[in-house]
Amino acid sequence: MIISDHLPMAFSALETILLVYTSSIFIISIPSVFQEKRIWNPSPLLPSLSLMGHLRVYLFNVVWMSVTLIGGLMLLPKYFVGKIFGLDCQYEAYLVERFTAELCFYLFVGWGPEIRGLENLPPNDGSAPAPVYVANHASQIDLAAVYFLDRRFKWISKDSVRYLPGVGLIMSLSQHVFIQRTGKNKKSVMNLYEQSKNAIQSGLPMFFFPQGTRRMGVRLPFKDGAYKVALESESLLVPISIEIPHNVWNNWYPFCLLWGGKCEKVVLTVHKPVEVKKDMDREEIKKTTYDAIFSVLPLVGEEIQDVKKEK
Repeated sequence: MIISDHLPMAFSALETILLVYTSSIFIISIPSVFQEKRIWNPSPLLPSLSLMGHLRVYLFNVVWMSVTLIGGLMLLPKYFVGKIFGLDCQYEAYLVERFTAELCFYLFVGWGPEIRGLENLPPNDGSAPAPVYVANHASQIDLAAVYFLDRRFKWISKDSVRYLPGVGLIMSLSQHVFIQRTGKNKKSVMNLYEQSKNAIQSGLPMFFFPQGTRRMGVRLPFKDGAYKVALESESLLVPISIEIPHNVWNNWYPFCLLWGGKCEKVVLTVHKPVEVKKDMDREEIKKTTYDAIFSVLPLVGEEIQDVKKEK
C-alpha cells in the first residue's frame, strides 16, 4: 500500500525531470549560436551571421539535440537490458548520430557535401589497427559533414558535452571518449590514449580535430593527441580537409532550390593516408598532415594578411 502511494509521486517527479531536460534544449541552443558567431567574426574578411544565419544555427542545434534525445531514450531499454546480458547499443547509437547529422545537414546546410578523394578512404572492413582520421575544424557543420563519409568512428569530446540534452546521452551510449580540457587532467589524458588504443585495436577508427577548437579565420597549430595515438598503434593517418563556404549560414537554402538558385557546397577532401610506424618523427608526420589538409583550403583572415606582409 505504501509503495502504491509513492508510485504516482515518483512518476510525477520523473515527468518533471524529463520536461525540464527536454525544454532546456531551446535554451542551451542559444549559446551555441553565439559560439558559432564568434568563429565567423575574428576577421573583417569573414561575413557576420545574418538574421537568417542566427536562426539556422539555432534550429540546427535544436533539431540535433531533439533527435538525439528521442533516439537515446528509445535505446535506453536495450542499454539497461544489455548491462545484464553483457551487450551494448553502441552501433545503434552510431546510427542515431548518423541519421541526425545527415538530417540536420539536409535541413539547414545543403543537399549533401561534395566528397573528393573517396578512393583514398581505407576499407570499412573492421580490420585492426583501424585508421586515425584528422581534419581541420571550422564550424559546427563539420560534425555533420563527416558522417557522409560512411565510416563509423569514435570522437574525442570535452567532458561537459555529456550534460547536453540528447547529444550527451547518445554520445555516452556510443561510448565516445570524453576528456577534461582544463585543470589537472592527467588521468583524463591517460584515459584518452587508453580508450583510443582499445578502439583502434578492435577495428573502430578514431576521429580527431587536432586544432582542438573551432576557428574559421585562423589556422591553429595541431596538437599531439592524434599523432601519439597513431604512432602507438601504427595506424594509418587519414587527413581530411573540410571547406565551409563563407555564406553557408547566410544563404537562402533550402528556399533557393525552389527557384533553381545556386548554393555553394561544403567540400570534403580525403587525402592519401600516411602509413605510420613507431620510429617515425611525430612532428614530421604532423607537418605532413597539416600541409595536406590546408593545401586545398582557401586562405582566410590572418593567413591572407600574412601573405600580403610577405609580399
